Amino acid sequence: MKQFLKSYTIIALGSLAFALGFDWFFAPNQIAMGGVTGLAQVINVLIPALPVGILTIILNVPLFLAGWKLIGFHLLASSLFSMAVSSVAIDIIAAWYTFPPMDPLLACLCGGAVMGAGFGLVFSQGATTGGTDIVARLLKLRFPWLPMGKLLLVPDGVVLALAAVAFGQVETALCGAVALVVMAKVMDAVLYGTDASKVAIIVSDCWQEIADVLLREQDRGVTILRGQGAYTGAEKQVLMVAFPQKEIVQLKRTIRDLDSSAFLIVCNAHEVLGEGFGDYHKEEI
Repeated sequence: MKQFLKSYTIIALGSLAFALGFDWFFAPNQIAMGGVTGLAQVINVLIPALPVGILTIILNVPLFLAGWKLIGFHLLASSLFSMAVSSVAIDIIAAWYTFPPMDPLLACLCGGAVMGAGFGLVFSQGATTGGTDIVARLLKLRFPWLPMGKLLLVPDGVVLALAAVAFGQVETALCGAVALVVMAKVMDAVLYGTDASKVAIIVSDCWQEIADVLLREQDRGVTILRGQGAYTGAEKQVLMVAFPQKEIVQLKRTIRDLDSSAFLIVCNAHEVLGEGFGDYHKEEI
């Protein structure tokens, strides 16, 4: 029950962030956005009597049915909750307070960041806010190696093109595209984290001493690979070690003190799974 309540609390917070980002940054500045909310935004411009929140619920019905059949009941239940919270919040916030317009570029950057954080929180709990988020989840089944942020760019990009035609302003769609890219970046950062881990490849004649220090003093796991110099033909022991970003200075000092002529390559690691790092979950996105 605690896990259930925690999960739905996070979904509610993400949905509220999405609604606030829309009402604060997108609606008052007439910035087009992707997804079903974007379609509802276009319809609302043409027929102001129809609220964006109610339109979003109506347009989501067929997509939720598709998501239920292909992804399962949990997606349907949690996504219905998220859609209800975000849709109702959009209309309540809009009725309670009208945010003044601001610089369009600032609006799309800040709005993209706020809504991206909201999307990330919702997706992290296995839910969606409905609309093209469900399309992105369905695409994830076909392309599991692609991050959710990039998958969301596909259907939302199509909606932005339609919004440009409906609004008759290319600038509106271009601002929406900028916001969409920011949204995708922030969403992926929330879901997958930033590049806070590194992988070091070390080639040194003092490989044993370096490995011992890394194991004993820095508590880092070390893998020994067999290598051979292409020019000399001499066999080499190559060390591979994964470590957090904060330990990079200490690692460089250790290698320099033990072998100043050691060859070192440091690479970004998008995800590091295993003991001391993250865990792999079968259903993760």
